[in-house]
Amino acid sequence: MTGTTTGTTVPRRQLGRHLRDLRNQARPTVRAAAKQLEWSEPKIWRIETGQTALRSLDVEAMCKVYGARAGLTQGLMGLAKETKGRGWWHAYGDVIPESFDLYIGLGEAASRFSWYEAELVPGLLQTPDYARALIRESGPERDDAEVERRVHVRSTRQVLLNRATAAPAVDVALNEAVLRRPVGGGKVMAEQLERLVHLSSLINVSIRVVPYSAGLRAGIMSGPFVTMRFPTTDDGRDTEPPAVYVEGFTGALYLDKPHEIERYDGAFTSIWGSALDEAGSTSLLKQAARELRKRTVRI
Repeated sequence: MTGTTTGTTVPRRQLGRHLRDLRNQARPTVRAAAKQLEWSEPKIWRIETGQTALRSLDVEAMCKVYGARAGLTQGLMGLAKETKGRGWWHAYGDVIPESFDLYIGLGEAASRFSWYEAELVPGLLQTPDYARALIRESGPERDDAEVERRVHVRSTRQVLLNRATAAPAVDVALNEAVLRRPVGGGKVMAEQLERLVHLSSLINVSIRVVPYSAGLRAGIMSGPFVTMRFPTTDDGRDTEPPAVYVEGFTGALYLDKPHEIERYDGAFTSIWGSALDEAGSTSLLKQAARELRKRTVRI
């Protein structure tokens, strides 16, 4: 039996996307799937659009009909257990396996990102060498194969910036500290800054730097976050609510209640307003890259 929930809709929406994708891969129509499961067609539609919570046993039944592999079935069943919560904190390796990355699924569906980073370049904009340095530092116990797998996943995600249809709009505000911290060393960091300059030339990407001279602004105290918005219908309505993703040291927080979105929208507006314009930001990125190149040559 399904039912509504007062908690965040993020896990429900992600579960619905995965189940819809499984059905499309297996090729049964909604009508055929409903017949096999002995459910109504509207029930399948409500599940796939994230409008109802779902029992893990129901997920297991759907995965069986769609021929899902065991690991994916277990991950989706774990996700189903989280759809009834009041808030939602995704702690990796708990109920939901680390490999079952919900943030990637949200990002693939988003039509706009509003991003603030205080210390590091966002994963969507990282060069492989920059990503490699971060991944090694955050998990020194990982072997080379695991590190390279994670770098590959991160690099593969970046395709969405240049995809031929419906590439998302990406607004990124970076604290100047991001430019000054030489992750991976001077050469790696210079290449990363040059990569940011290149990306900022894309029509759908806007990168601005919040200089030290901006001082303390209310939005900056929010800490890093990204707000994701999703495509609208022909009459301008949202196809699904926006979501805020806040990454923590031991897990990730997903927020989608209206007052939460409003608070983070206000923070981003404040941060964006304190940043240099795009021309000034590009100039600062180029200058920082040149300085790093010079230091590397001297060394």
